[in-house]
Amino acid sequence: MAKTWYPVIDYLTCIECGSCVAMCPHNVYDTTKAPSPIVKNAEACIDHCHGCGNRCPAGAITYVGDDTGWTPPNGKRTEEESCCSCGCGTDIKKKIFVEYLYLDLETCDRCIGTDNVLDEVMMTITPALKIAGFEVAYNKIEMKTAELAKQYKFLSSPTIRVNGQDICQSVSENSCGCCSDISGTDVSCRVFEYNEETYEVPPKEMLAEAILNVAFGQLETRCSCGEYELPENLREFFEGKKSKSGCSCGGNCC
Repeated sequence: MAKTWYPVIDYLTCIECGSCVAMCPHNVYDTTKAPSPIVKNAEACIDHCHGCGNRCPAGAITYVGDDTGWTPPNGKRTEEESCCSCGCGTDIKKKIFVEYLYLDLETCDRCIGTDNVLDEVMMTITPALKIAGFEVAYNKIEMKTAELAKQYKFLSSPTIRVNGQDICQSVSENSCGCCSDISGTDVSCRVFEYNEETYEVPPKEMLAEAILNVAFGQLETRCSCGEYELPENLREFFEGKKSKSGCSCGGNCC
């Protein structure tokens, strides 16, 4: 056990994604404060373990006593890492980390509806998972910029990941009027396929089944650490949103 080696969080850089809290197998962090990374048991941290720092998409974690030359990879995998940013190859036994990645929770009916359904599902199944001995973390992250979307390898909105795995096997989309209005471009958003039906807002049964399948080892894990490129659909959304949020005078007042 280390007493002179433990993580230090740069809270100005931290985006509070909860990855470090949910994936640490040594219980260094206070899980009751998740997704905020509060170091509770510094003495439990293992010498020269960079696990949470390697997973941090913002590069907000450094270590007291680190003389190894390691630097925060900002979510990018390095050759010496024993695991990758998506969580494959890590010991996530008895840990359930649910992430909700979305574009908008103010006007988009699809994102808002999925958010409400996921909240209800998590409220229902979390007590049962905890009784079964699981640590459960639940976090919501708005994809505010193209840079953040790239950090999270965001493919479509909305996305639900359980222990780093997208609950959908593939990306299916159709035109989303709300997000098109937000960006002033023609945007397609995710639809969910379940029991041979297609839904713009996933049914509770689908989400509960997916989370429980991960918890009890019934869902095949897939590594998502391959090459990523921001989909054209999302690139146009972010560019359009940025353009619409600019000065309405067209730059003549500045």
